[in-house]
Amino acid sequence: MSKHAKKPEGLWRSLIYIVVFSLVIPYYEIVFNLSTVKKLFSWGTPIMLLFSVAFGLIGYLLVSLFRKPKVHYIASIVWIGIATIPYLVQYFVYRGFKIYYDITTMTGGAKDMVGGFSDIALQLIFSWDGLFKIFLYALPAILFGVFGRLLYVRKKPIPVNALLRCLAAAVTVLCYSVGLLLTHTKDMAWAIYKTEYNYQAAVQHFGLLTGMRLDIQYLIGGGDKGGFEEIPSIDVMKPTVPSRPSQPSDVPQVPVEYGYNQLELNLSDGSGEIKDLNAYVSALAASKQNPYTGLFKDKNLIMITAEAFSAEVIDPQLTPTLYRLANKGVQFKDYYQPASAGTTGGEYQNIFGMLPTASGASFKNTTDHYNYMTMGSQLDRLGYYGKAYHNNTHTFYSRHETHNNLGYSDGFMGYGNGMEQYVKNLWPQSDLEMIQGTLPTYIDKEKFNIYYMTVSGHNGYTTSGNSMTARNWEMVKDLPYSDEVKGYLAANLELEKAMAHLVSELEAKGLADDTVICLTSDHFPYGLSDDSLAELYGGKPDDYFKRDHSAWILWCGSLEQGVPIVVTAPTSSLDILPTLSNLFGTEFDSRLFPGRDVFSDAEAIVFNSNYDWKTEYGTYFASKGKFVAADGVEVPDGYVDRMKIIVRNKMRYCTMVLNNDYFRYLFEE
Repeated sequence: MSKHAKKPEGLWRSLIYIVVFSLVIPYYEIVFNLSTVKKLFSWGTPIMLLFSVAFGLIGYLLVSLFRKPKVHYIASIVWIGIATIPYLVQYFVYRGFKIYYDITTMTGGAKDMVGGFSDIALQLIFSWDGLFKIFLYALPAILFGVFGRLLYVRKKPIPVNALLRCLAAAVTVLCYSVGLLLTHTKDMAWAIYKTEYNYQAAVQHFGLLTGMRLDIQYLIGGGDKGGFEEIPSIDVMKPTVPSRPSQPSDVPQVPVEYGYNQLELNLSDGSGEIKDLNAYVSALAASKQNPYTGLFKDKNLIMITAEAFSAEVIDPQLTPTLYRLANKGVQFKDYYQPASAGTTGGEYQNIFGMLPTASGASFKNTTDHYNYMTMGSQLDRLGYYGKAYHNNTHTFYSRHETHNNLGYSDGFMGYGNGMEQYVKNLWPQSDLEMIQGTLPTYIDKEKFNIYYMTVSGHNGYTTSGNSMTARNWEMVKDLPYSDEVKGYLAANLELEKAMAHLVSELEAKGLADDTVICLTSDHFPYGLSDDSLAELYGGKPDDYFKRDHSAWILWCGSLEQGVPIVVTAPTSSLDILPTLSNLFGTEFDSRLFPGRDVFSDAEAIVFNSNYDWKTEYGTYFASKGKFVAADGVEVPDGYVDRMKIIVRNKMRYCTMVLNNDYFRYLFEE
């Protein structure tokens, strides 16, 4: 009798064991969600739980291959422990950068991240919050180690047979199938999963492991193989809200018939994706030239991507030079810098006018491309002297390779290949010292075209961890902010000093009226804690547009005497390149940019890699499937669906241009 009584006991223990494995991954996902976006329930929660149970049972099936009890027990603990690694890594990434890093960003930038930001990473890990999260993720392995030993070793070994494996496999398939079915039945879920896949939303709504699975799946399979969609024709009139920039005072106020920013391109040849790209571009309407075309012709250009810069840095008392440049140049009232892939992603947007659809690998993938349309290349063809600079390590993000291929005639200089003669070896290095050292090397050139990537505004913002915060602390210590926000502002005061020196020297040389300064950020200040970011912004940035709002400074001394030029329509970093091309009067084709010349008749649209978008008609939040109309604007029938297709096409265009080195096909000959 006792012999037969042990069989049910063993079976029940086996079922308990299966249940434990099915709950481990859901537990990790719940802890991860609460630790990052701080949301336990959303429309994606049932899908996340179903996929998570399937992942956990896959772990059971793998461990069940070990038949010896002690080996089985040890393998179970090892699997439960190893499963925590992606969660802990992504948690600390999110803590540092307020974004999930996909596979290409993690693998492509891992060496740089470990070497460059190891101090910040260690501070996050060994903080009380970091240690507590490590404990929460270690808890299942600890509990299983204690109670599993009683289950496995002190009692008769758990039977593992074909029936139990079939049961686990059946539940795995069932959970995955139901989860997949739920994504099909909800439009926004299927969009994130397939037609408008993006890693950030997939992780948030489907779970980290599902996001990683989809990322690997699309990485191997090349993503959505669908072509460009036909854009439905609807009657779209300009909204009644003011959107046009004011007229410059020094252009004729009489009717002028303007031409188009369009080139004679061979768009009839090609095969595969090149053929698709040609068909897409040829179907687009080029934007018109306008009173601003050539406004900066033959002037010098200094482009600046400022590390973690934000509109909140600009203040008439604290940063008078930045305030002057922002208010006496072109005024952009609704500007955004989409945070797609950290610093390298922001640089990519500013320089190429494209979203980095290959995430952190996007810029690196251009190393051997024909980068014909960058401002470096465009002005180089007009005889400008050009150079790119960075005051941090020259090899970071492979800039010694990528930035030597941007079209600047004299290449690239960073710390390690020349910049060390100008800036001290601190962390972070000084923007002021970079400007002071490099400005004399080009200011006397006949025409110059310069690019700077700054670093002084980098996190963390403590006097012990940031030399720029420590250097400028006295200027901010009495401000009515928390120490972290004061530390952020102090770090950015080094950029203010750099701009003050730059403008002063340009004026002393009589070059201010002939030099354009174009400055914006690479991303929002993701080094700030959630509370500090809300404090800086004056409220919690609870959507991507509130988070990514920023400032675009476009200034030239010659603009200070005229009527202020004000742009009220939504603009983003994707608009910088076509706008500069128009202002400098270069030969370019507006159809080749997903952004627009903001002074043209092209439709204003801001979009990000999450497929959110904003126009003068309103804002669409893709993860919610929700459109919010602008105040006082009547939205035409079919407008939202039309814009969703336009954004999907623009995203596909960014991907295919990068994957196919498209400008080499168009322009190399």
